Amino acid sequence: MPYLKAKARQIPLLYTYTVNEDIERKHPMYSEKVMDHFQHPRNVGEIENASGMGTVGNAKCGDIMRIYLDIDDNQIIQDVKFKTFGCGAAVATSSMATEMVKGKTIQEAMEVTNKAVMEALDGLPPVKVHCSLLAEEAIHAALWDYAQKNGIEIKGLVKPKTDIGEEDVEEEY
Repeated sequence: MPYLKAKARQIPLLYTYTVNEDIERKHPMYSEKVMDHFQHPRNVGEIENASGMGTVGNAKCGDIMRIYLDIDDNQIIQDVKFKTFGCGAAVATSSMATEMVKGKTIQEAMEVTNKAVMEALDGLPPVKVHCSLLAEEAIHAALWDYAQKNGIEIKGLVKPKTDIGEEDVEEEY
């Protein structure tokens, strides 16, 4: 039987489970896709000399999301990476959003919305919808940076917000 050592005495552990089992036990509202992208995120890292880089956050919950884009001369996203400091839903939405824009044109990337990210993940709990909005805005922020660096205008792109709050979620959802 496993034991927990506490101040020179051993206390038997009645329940043993992994961190992932603990998360699933406490948060059954997350879909299998959300859990997969949280536990095995795709495209994590940085791109040195990125064509575009965007950072957004939510001051209330503390989530910060940064997306790096490598865009070729034909305006196709050849590579995308992310770094996210935040909850499991923030990591999962970052991961899914990068999968959704990789290999796409910048105009196709503009069509990736927070709703599309949520649908691709088979949904998010209402209190985590803001994470999908962060992912959308991080993509837009990286595209904005790319457009500024290259002196171009991307149809439909407006300067993104850097702080995404709950009031933004209610408007978008």
